[in-house]
Amino acid sequence: MRVRPLQDRVLVERLEEETKTAGGIIIPDNHTEKPARGKVIKAGTGKRREDGTLWPLDVKEGDRILFGKYSGTEVKVDGKEYLIMKEDDILGVIE
Repeated sequence: MRVRPLQDRVLVERLEEETKTAGGIIIPDNHTEKPARGKVIKAGTGKRREDGTLWPLDVKEGDRILFGKYSGTEVKVDGKEYLIMKEDDILGVIE
């Protein structure tokens, strides 16, 4: 199955967080929070302005991003979990 986000939405795959602290302590899976970092898998075409022109997105496929803890909607595609979120929910791009 293929998913194409519409307008100003992006399809994001969560990136795994470290399970070990800087001091070497291993954090069990049941105590870790869902990561707030991800990779843009697909991006929509952009947002339409009132005059009909297209406002392109600032993010593109392959960008590593930071997003809010409760951002997006979780979807499952071919057994993998993804998030679909608006570009406004993205806090920044990791460079």
